[in-house]
Amino acid sequence: MKKFLLLCAAFALAPAAARAQSEIIEQVLVKVNGDIITKTELEQRQVAILRQRLQGQVDQEAMKNDAQLKKMLAEITPQVLVNAVDELLLLQHGKELGLKLSDEQFRQVVNNIRKEQGLQDEKKFQEALASENMTMEDLRKQLERQMLIEQVQRQEVGSKLTITEEEARQYYAKHPDEFTEAAAIMLREILVAVPAAEGNTVNVARDDEAKKKIDDVRARALKAEDFAKLAAEVSESSSKANGGLIGPFAPADMSPQLKTLIDKMKPGDITPPIRTPRGYQLFKLESLKAEALQPFDKVRDLIAEKVAGARTQTEMRKFLSRLRAQAIIEWKNDELRKVYEKQLAAADSSGGAQ
Repeated sequence: MKKFLLLCAAFALAPAAARAQSEIIEQVLVKVNGDIITKTELEQRQVAILRQRLQGQVDQEAMKNDAQLKKMLAEITPQVLVNAVDELLLLQHGKELGLKLSDEQFRQVVNNIRKEQGLQDEKKFQEALASENMTMEDLRKQLERQMLIEQVQRQEVGSKLTITEEEARQYYAKHPDEFTEAAAIMLREILVAVPAAEGNTVNVARDDEAKKKIDDVRARALKAEDFAKLAAEVSESSSKANGGLIGPFAPADMSPQLKTLIDKMKPGDITPPIRTPRGYQLFKLESLKAEALQPFDKVRDLIAEKVAGARTQTEMRKFLSRLRAQAIIEWKNDELRKVYEKQLAAADSSGGAQ
């Protein structure tokens, strides 16, 4: 149900009172090429972002605190305004290109939503819509908005995302850390526990008994007995169910005492008994994978994905800048206009994505 709601959050998260108000009277905040953004629409977006920040749960205390609420609104409103104008520009451009959501496409999308969210029963689906004060027409409008924006991005930006072999290799050479696999160690362990005596003191007799047992086990392992079978037979660690296997983990995650021993070992070697707070432990180095740069051919697709992601943001910024420059944007609220322009200037100076 919650996944279903995320598909239409901008509309569905709007308070019912605000929805009802919009049918009576609207305060226009800005006109973009003749299309309007109203106070109600701004409030809907603000509520949606606030709920996302609060992980879908309205923090009642925060909402009752006027100072806290004003602070949160001041933080989110600049980008909310930019996004609202940009989305309207993208929608207008999509319509100029003749893009629209056909009846068949809408049916397919809705059927997929119903199937994925277990809402194939008509009654349950209608209840889900009603619980969010939505109609099928509301859902269609939201889905069409999303579809138009995605298609405009693909048509106007997607064609510029082709990455040449030379570009890919340059990226690979400049960002080796992104394609380096970390060192990883797999161990097998055997634990002979030493229960603490009263007052957390060491019971010497029990300690000696455990030490003798672990020495005997190590001797058997050194005589080529299967370490995994020994772990299953003797170990008092939960890892015995898996033949004592633990890992993989990074060398830095080991205790200094164990790391010093492992650094001198090769796969198949067994440590001397180690006294730990749990008792006596043996470790066998099962495998050791050194840090290694992955071959270019293996990560070619990943490189393309990384470069395309960064280039998409850059090209979208350029495209939106052109749309804004060509648009007639008439602000009806001077305070919001200043907030909007300040946010654009900050984004331009930092090179940040809109």
